Amino acid sequence: MTPDPFDLSADDLWGPDNFPFGVASAEGQDAHVVTRLGDHVIDLAALATLDGYPKWARAWSNQSLNPFIAQGRSSWASAREWLQQLIGDDARRDEVRSAMRPLDEVTLHLPVEIADYVDFYASEQHATNVGRIFRPDGDALTPNWKHLPIGYHGRAGTVVVSGTDIVRPVGQRKTSKDAQPVFGPSVRLDIEAEVGFVIGGQTELGSRVSVDEAADHLFGVALFNDWSARDIQAWEYVPLGPFLGKSFASSLSPWVTPMAALEAAKTPLPAQDPQPLDYLLGKELFGLDLELIVRINDTVVSRPPYKEMYWSPAQMLAHLTVNGASLRDGDLFASGTVSGDEPGQRGSLLELAWSGQDPITLDDGSQRSFLEDGDVVTITATAPSAGGGRIALGEVSGTILPSR
Repeated sequence: MTPDPFDLSADDLWGPDNFPFGVASAEGQDAHVVTRLGDHVIDLAALATLDGYPKWARAWSNQSLNPFIAQGRSSWASAREWLQQLIGDDARRDEVRSAMRPLDEVTLHLPVEIADYVDFYASEQHATNVGRIFRPDGDALTPNWKHLPIGYHGRAGTVVVSGTDIVRPVGQRKTSKDAQPVFGPSVRLDIEAEVGFVIGGQTELGSRVSVDEAADHLFGVALFNDWSARDIQAWEYVPLGPFLGKSFASSLSPWVTPMAALEAAKTPLPAQDPQPLDYLLGKELFGLDLELIVRINDTVVSRPPYKEMYWSPAQMLAHLTVNGASLRDGDLFASGTVSGDEPGQRGSLLELAWSGQDPITLDDGSQRSFLEDGDVVTITATAPSAGGGRIALGEVSGTILPSR
């Protein structure tokens, strides 16, 4: 007997408090926008057509979330309210079942056509650890770090969906022992456990978004892994910052959790001292109580807590636009590596193995300072839900392949 897709336990992480957005296709079917309930996906365009919402039906018939994201915050909120009411109506369950399909019968795709991508550096713990590793005789934090959310403009075209294999990058590297730079595969390939924020609501060039306007543009959250070739990065980053050490691939979850699903996860920021400049202040400053788990080959190697991040998503967005840089529907910015106070809460191997000085041991007895070919990295997370339980964020995973 086929299990009823509505027969969920009270603590199911994909229950009606969640309803993430993704893009999926089945055999013989074009990709289209879906949501998830338990272990089933729901064809949103089919339900919207059935219920007489052509605007949503047209947007959800596309192969990315961009047309729906472009409809703006009021549409996002109305659609979520409609969906929760519809799926909560016992009398209409047969209608909903007609639009459902088991998750294992579909292929999940990159949910957003990425317009631009920016990566921040918002964890004080991560920035401090990296500073201690690279500048052992100097200050761990650079003088600007507590005055602005530091970031760099990344490569949108190499953001890939979870499950995409990651080919080990090649490039130049030079250690203190090398007389000249050498060329070849990266030997210090790393993880960066991050949280990505998907943006909607286009703005004009020359305008800016305030902290308190950020909510109109923050569509949702997706787990993110900004793979990093530390040896390539170390040789190239002075004076202009990350380039080939980062741009070869970044992995994004196929599920975007709406900000509305994370209201119960909002938490106060850590104390910011010194007080940021006025454009980084406002009533809508918040952190998020997200509990991340990082696995390498099924071994849990870290549990980074996002709630300890120094800079708010609203501050990152305000800083991103303060110079007049415009936003486009489908923009993505990421938090930077999430790390906590404890050694077991560090979100990169650079920190976990302290640049190779203290390798970590996996459950099979093997050790890692950096990633080896064949390693599978998976990042998961949960957050408090409106109903008092927890919801899941979609995992992000990738397998390392040898260089080409």
